[in-house]
Amino acid sequence: MPAERLLPRRVFFASLVLAVAAALLWLAWRVMAPGGWTVWEVAAFACFAGTAPWTALCAANALVGFAVLTAAPDPPAAVLPALRGIRAGVPRLSTAVAVCVRNERMEEVLPALGRLLDGLAARGAGGRFALWLLSDTADPALAAREEAAVAAFRAGRAGAGRVHYRRRTANTGFKAGNVMDFLDHHAEGHDLMLCLDADSEMSAEAVLRLVACMEADPRLGIVQQLIAGRPATAAFPRLFQFGMRAGMRAWATGQAWWQGPEGPYWGHNAIVRIAPFREHCRLETLPDGSPILSHDQVEAVRLHASGWKVCCLPDEAGSLEGNPPALPEFLARDLRWAAGNMQYGRLLFLPGQTWMGRWQLAQAVLLFAGAPLWAGALIAAALNAATGGGASTPGGALLALMLGTWAALHAPKLLGYAEALLKPRLAARYGGRAAFARGAAAEIAFTALLDPVSTFNKAVFLVALPFGGAGGGWAPQNRADRGVGWGDAARLLWPHTLFGAAVFGLLLAVAPGAALWALPVAGGLPLAIPFCVLSASPRVSALLRARGVAATPEELEARVAGGTERPRAAAEEAGAEA
Repeated sequence: MPAERLLPRRVFFASLVLAVAAALLWLAWRVMAPGGWTVWEVAAFACFAGTAPWTALCAANALVGFAVLTAAPDPPAAVLPALRGIRAGVPRLSTAVAVCVRNERMEEVLPALGRLLDGLAARGAGGRFALWLLSDTADPALAAREEAAVAAFRAGRAGAGRVHYRRRTANTGFKAGNVMDFLDHHAEGHDLMLCLDADSEMSAEAVLRLVACMEADPRLGIVQQLIAGRPATAAFPRLFQFGMRAGMRAWATGQAWWQGPEGPYWGHNAIVRIAPFREHCRLETLPDGSPILSHDQVEAVRLHASGWKVCCLPDEAGSLEGNPPALPEFLARDLRWAAGNMQYGRLLFLPGQTWMGRWQLAQAVLLFAGAPLWAGALIAAALNAATGGGASTPGGALLALMLGTWAALHAPKLLGYAEALLKPRLAARYGGRAAFARGAAAEIAFTALLDPVSTFNKAVFLVALPFGGAGGGWAPQNRADRGVGWGDAARLLWPHTLFGAAVFGLLLAVAPGAALWALPVAGGLPLAIPFCVLSASPRVSALLRARGVAATPEELEARVAGGTERPRAAAEEAGAEA
């Protein structure tokens, strides 16, 4: 749909965001205004107002996405017109499957790629694809093992000549530099590039559908598919991605409805048209000489400005990724993303961008900028209660504010859960409604502990960021399951624990009733260390697996295929709908 025809949708969406934000601010006013304003109430209100845009955006995207998901016969086609009527057969265009690796365990990377190549070959399309492993591994010993693993993978494989390994000796430009080096020197003869991360897994059907979209609309520069978590054995990623999967389905559908051809790019599990990407997405350094860390959204904005479409396919089928195996890796990833996204503030007003492109960058900043404000609101509210403020606060308004804010922030996930419970066939893929509801309840409890820790962690980082606390770029990631010892957890999380203990200690000493109100928003902080240890515990992880808590469709399908489980609940649900 042309951008000008999207104007009514965008006006409606902006009005919805404003309405949600206004409702939240009105509730906050109702809570704080009675009895007059203290200095701490003014500070808390100001911080809360600063978080309102992101909170309202979450709710509005979720509401629109839920409406499309429940009303449209084919929701992905409703927001991506290139899907209508396409047939994903043998493609005409040639595609390079580009996988960026750096210090990776190749025995974990290559099997998923083998399944993809085998699937493409089985559909007669193998000759239109070539696999490129693009290494930025600097250590010669690791690189030698990497190259040997690729050679063993290639040996005996039909179409071995279409499997390539290229290694740079310097990580110049990080992943964006790796990709552009490939496009400059090795992509001759390819029309498209399928971008995968080392932990990505895509099915042949999903890839062929992406290629068919590009063939159906020659103005598509990028099609970004929705991404779900790969089946996880550890408790932390298992619970985290269960909620993320439900939330992203509603969020991405709603966002695609109003953003249309000026959508996001997340850097992997996406297909790219090589010629315009190579021409328009070459990233310069920032004015201070530092590289752009989060390249993907900047590349999307450059394509928007050049008249190319960047569209999101809000369908998770056949598109997976790994998630951090434990809380330390999750927090480290969050800070890498925060450092990259906060750079976008320096790019917002550069000439030659569309307004939607600028909004994409601003939205990425908002994702992290609210963390210090949430921490500030908590501190101000605690000090207000401790100094006798809030005595006139109406309890009903306070409860409405807390529930409303929580529901708005988590609306994508909550409405994603509602969609599954309303659709028996969708719930059946998770083992039935009862199993799905059990997983949702476990994930909500998990998130109640995770959110305060994550928010405080980002807040501290962002406060230090202007003073040189950004770190040195993208470090290699640990993707393997591991337990976390009590000592390691304490060394990482003592600031979070100390801050939480100080807040609750103060409240319990002078305003015990306020401590109860603080539990939903800060209760995870004094429990950060045991939460970290238990969410990575092999014993807890095994218990969740054994009971099927937060199992994904892919995990259940693998169990059925292995003969370890009969999908009785799923069959009953599907039969009930039929």
